[in-house]
Amino acid sequence: METSLRGVGVSHGVAIGEVRHMGAAVLEPPPRETRETEAPQERERARRAMDAVAADLNARGQLAGGDAQAVLEAQAMMAEDPEVLADMDRRIDDGSTAERAVYDAFSAYRALLAGAGDYFAGRVADLDDVRNRAIARLTGVPMPGVPDSDEPFVLIARDLAPADTALLDPTLVLGFVTEEGGPTSHSAILARALGVPAVVALPGVRGLEEGTIVAVDGSTGEIIVEPDEEERSALRKLAEERRAAAASAVGPGATADGHKVPLLANIGGPGDVAAAVEAGAEGVGLFRTEFLFLEDSARVPSLERQVEVYREVLEAFPEGRVVVRVLDAGADKPLDFLNPVEEPNPALGVRGLRALLEHPEVLSGQLTALARAAEGLSVYLEVMAPMVADRGEARAFADACREAGLRAKFGVMVEVPAAALRARSLLQEVEFLSLGTNDLAQYTFAADRQVGAVSRLQDPWQPALLDLVALSAEGAKAEGKSCGVCGEAASDPTLACVLAGLGVTSLSMGPSAIPYVRSTLAKHTLAQCERAASAARAADSAEGARAAAQAVLSSE
Repeated sequence: METSLRGVGVSHGVAIGEVRHMGAAVLEPPPRETRETEAPQERERARRAMDAVAADLNARGQLAGGDAQAVLEAQAMMAEDPEVLADMDRRIDDGSTAERAVYDAFSAYRALLAGAGDYFAGRVADLDDVRNRAIARLTGVPMPGVPDSDEPFVLIARDLAPADTALLDPTLVLGFVTEEGGPTSHSAILARALGVPAVVALPGVRGLEEGTIVAVDGSTGEIIVEPDEEERSALRKLAEERRAAAASAVGPGATADGHKVPLLANIGGPGDVAAAVEAGAEGVGLFRTEFLFLEDSARVPSLERQVEVYREVLEAFPEGRVVVRVLDAGADKPLDFLNPVEEPNPALGVRGLRALLEHPEVLSGQLTALARAAEGLSVYLEVMAPMVADRGEARAFADACREAGLRAKFGVMVEVPAAALRARSLLQEVEFLSLGTNDLAQYTFAADRQVGAVSRLQDPWQPALLDLVALSAEGAKAEGKSCGVCGEAASDPTLACVLAGLGVTSLSMGPSAIPYVRSTLAKHTLAQCERAASAARAADSAEGARAAAQAVLSSE
C-alpha cells in the first residue's frame, strides 16, 4: 500500500522514479593545534582553497547562465568575504589548522545568518556548500554531490546548494525533494528556472530507502511512495492535462467571465527578462533591485550602472507595467555601506525602508537612477518600498519619490500585519499596495520560512494569512486603488483563484508559473473565485482551506 507525504511544492510538474540520495556532507575536521611557525603556510593553504572555490563557482555560473549565474556569483562572493577570511586568519594565528579555521569561521557566520531572518537565513545552504567545498579541497576528499546514475531518478537531500541545483541534468534528475528549504530558497528558484518538479520542507524524507519508487507532484507538494500503476497513470495524465492547458491559454490574465487579473513576473535583473517575456508576462510585478547592490556589498553601485540595469529591464516591456522594489536590505541582507552595526534581532531591526531612511542618499540615488532610466520610454513605471509599517513611513517614501522627480506611481509592500490592518491609512500617502506573502506569513505566525519544522505555518493557505490579504484588498478597493500580490502564493494556480476572489487586482510570480495560473483562472468566473475564497477563509487550517477551495472550484 502506498504512503502519501506532503511538503511544499515549489516547481510545477510530476516526476516518477527511483529514489537516489545526495552524498553525505563533509565531516567536521578534528581540532589540532599548529606551531606558530606553521601559521603562514596554513593561512596560504586556506586562502588558496577559498580562491579555488570562488573560481569554481564562478565557472559553474558561466556554464549555467541566466538565473543560475547570478545565484552562483553571489555564492562565490561568500568565499571571498573579507570578514570571513580575516576570521580564518585570526583562528590560524591562534593555532588552528587551515581546515579547522575554515570550519569554525563559517560556523560562526552560519549562526549569524541562521538567526538573521528572511533573506540570508535562506542562504545557509549556500554557505554550508562553500565551507564543504573548501574543506574537501584542503583534505583531498571528493566533494559530495549529485549521485552518478545511468537511469533517471528522483533526488532526495537535506537541502541543495545552488552549485548542485544549477547544473542538474533534467534528463537524469526527474525531480527533487528536500527536508529543508522554502519556496524562496535558491534551490527552489533554480528548480523553477530548470523546469524540474520539486518539493521542499518535508522532514523525514531522507528516511526513504534507495531504489524506492516515488511520485512527486511539484504543484501540490504531494509525494506518493510506491504508487501503483493506476496512480502512476493518473498522475501522468494530470501532468499532461496541466501542460496542455497551460500551453493553450494565451493572452492577458482573466477569469472565465472576463474579469481582468494581470499576470506579472518576479525578476532579479535583466537576465530574467527573456523567461518572463516567453511566458507571456504582462509586465513585472516585482523587480528585486538588491541583486544589483549585492555585486559589491562595500559600496553603492554608481548612478550610471544603476541607470544601465534599470533601463534594460524597462525597455523589455514597452506599454507594460514594471514595479520596482527599492533596495530591500538591512541586517538580514548585510551591506557594509548600509548596516555596519550588529543588532540583537536583525529580522525585527533596521531593514527595508527603515535602513534607507537612515541613509537618504542611497534612496535618493536609486530613485534618481530610476527616473533617468525611464526617460523617453512608454513603460508604466511603478516604485515601491519594502517593510513599511505605518503611515509615517509611507509618507516619507512618497516625499522621497517626489523630491527625486520620479514620474511614476509609488506604493508600499504589505509584509507585516500592521500594514495590512492599516491599509487604508497607508493609501492616504501612496497609490498602490503589493502583498509580499512570504514575509507576511513569517511575521504573522512568528515562523521563519526557512525552518522546515514550522513549514505548516508558512503555508500561504493559512486562513489567518488570507484574512490579512482580504483586509488589504478591501482597503485598497475602498480607496479606489490597486492591491497586488508578489509573493510565492501567486504561483499556486488554485490559490491564485482564491486571491482574485479576495479582491487582489494583479498577481506576480516566477515566470514558469504564469501559464499554469493563466489557464486555471480562465476556467472559473469571478463569482466562483469569490465563493472559493469565502470557503477557504472559513476553514481552520491551511489543509482545510485548500480542500474547501478546491471543492468549490471543482464542483462548479
